[in-house]
Amino acid sequence: MLARVTSGSLRGVDGFLVEVEVDIAFGMPAFTTVGLPEIAVKESKDRVKAAIKNSGYQFPGTRVTINLAPADVRKDGTGFDLPIALGLLAAQGLAPQANLDRYLLYGEVSLDGRLKATRGVLPVALACRQAGLAGLIIPKDNAREAAVVQDLAVYAVETLADVVDFLRGTLELAPELPPPVELLAASGEDLDFAEVKGQEQVKRALVIAASGGHNVLMLGPPGSGKTMLARRLPSILPPLTFEEAIETSKIYSIMGLLPRERALLPTRPFRPPHHTVSDAGLIGGGRIPRPGEVSLAHNGVLFLDELPEFKRQVLEVLRQPLEEGYVTISRASSSLTYPARFMLVAAMNPCPCGFLGDGKRPCRCSPNQIKTYQTRISGPLLDRIDIQVHVPAVPFQDLAAGPDGESSAALQQRVIAARAVQTRRFTGSRVHCNAQMPPRLVKQHCLLRPEPRQLLERAMERLGLSARAYNRILKIARTIADLEGEQDIQTPHVAEAIQYRSLDRTFA
Repeated sequence: MLARVTSGSLRGVDGFLVEVEVDIAFGMPAFTTVGLPEIAVKESKDRVKAAIKNSGYQFPGTRVTINLAPADVRKDGTGFDLPIALGLLAAQGLAPQANLDRYLLYGEVSLDGRLKATRGVLPVALACRQAGLAGLIIPKDNAREAAVVQDLAVYAVETLADVVDFLRGTLELAPELPPPVELLAASGEDLDFAEVKGQEQVKRALVIAASGGHNVLMLGPPGSGKTMLARRLPSILPPLTFEEAIETSKIYSIMGLLPRERALLPTRPFRPPHHTVSDAGLIGGGRIPRPGEVSLAHNGVLFLDELPEFKRQVLEVLRQPLEEGYVTISRASSSLTYPARFMLVAAMNPCPCGFLGDGKRPCRCSPNQIKTYQTRISGPLLDRIDIQVHVPAVPFQDLAAGPDGESSAALQQRVIAARAVQTRRFTGSRVHCNAQMPPRLVKQHCLLRPEPRQLLERAMERLGLSARAYNRILKIARTIADLEGEQDIQTPHVAEAIQYRSLDRTFA
């Protein structure tokens, strides 16, 4: 007796179809799963056996063989519980094979036969739509997550028995409706730039960074507001598009971090990993590769506070995602690629005690300690950070000032207007913002007239800037011009862009 059930699994952030073949043969009682199953898949036999019995059906007392095809790709996760259970019931004639062929089944079963939420449903739902199947059968708790996929009938069920009755035609189930607009829209954000007193120059730098997608390094004493400013950066970034929300939500679905009460991730992610994070935790990896913090920050902000406290080898692995927008994790059996297009925002003190250059509190660090502390950040990594800005201590007059500063909503409108200019500029290419321009586009869109060109030439000679820094100055100047509504890059735009590379002399 043989039955086949279509299910799905994950490869990187994408789903793919898996054919679950169930064979019940005469022989001594045994339960064998083949097709490169990981531990969670192998353990499904005990969950499935209890679920079938507690749902009122009979578990076969003969030899059972489960094959997960394609057999040369590793399978992980608890989503195979439901297709394996239905395959066993179909092989005994308790569920019609003809109806099984029309659907993709994915979900975890509990010992009493209830279906439990399973991670990775969104990528599997997209794979189901691409395959042209009639519908997707999943646990009720995953309904909102899967229903955002357009042109796909999603059937959410609560128990194993309900799935059997639905396939037999004795239970009517209506496809899940698309989630309401409020579950797709951005949630209210409590953090606002209006709450930040003073620091107008830093706010200006962050607006430029948000407008062009530039990476930022803030350097200043403790308590100057670096973390406060960084946490408010997502509030001025353009809202997530539907396509971006799908991309980011797929990653959170794989990790089981997508909120059940929402259909998609509503706002751009903000990920602040602690400086004790490992390279696998930051970039991704592990025995069974999983996305890291850089992928969880995809289309959002990765905030590294106390940057010099991170291990050197951890920081160096950031080079690939900062340049290419993705991470490749290679193992002996496979190679996986995760998206990682994010804005890097880093913060650090100027010295170990934090008060170097402070006019009121003296620095207690020796010159050797200061140099050792600052050189923990390598030159190649520093080159990849477009904007480097000092964050001085806020004077009392600014703290006691009555009226609030400019709100995040007002700043966001300026950012959106600048991004709209870039969208028109890069139509037909894979570039989304100025920071992503390759050298070919920099040469095309960042032409300088003689006066700003001479200014940049003098700055390159005095500061000893690298070729990568040269390109980044041009990109920043292009963003400043876009903010000002200028078609051509002017001398003031280049001058302002150069000042955001002033830390290159400090770390040289």
